[in-house]
Amino acid sequence: MCQHTPPCPTAEASDREAAHPTVAHPEQGWSLLCNGVLLFEDTGELLPDGQIVAPHRPVALAAGSTA
Repeated sequence: MCQHTPPCPTAEASDREAAHPTVAHPEQGWSLLCNGVLLFEDTGELLPDGQIVAPHRPVALAAGSTA
């Protein structure tokens, strides 16, 4: 699908979110990446094969706590 040089990461790659958006609808909360991944603003994903990737936002630490 990707026409970029160098090509964007595939939908199976761990860095798939780095692909360029081909369609973006921020008012609806989603973007379609050139590798076929549907990326949602909550960081969830729908892969081209129908697999769902749950949202994976970083967890904020409470004030004063240590990691």
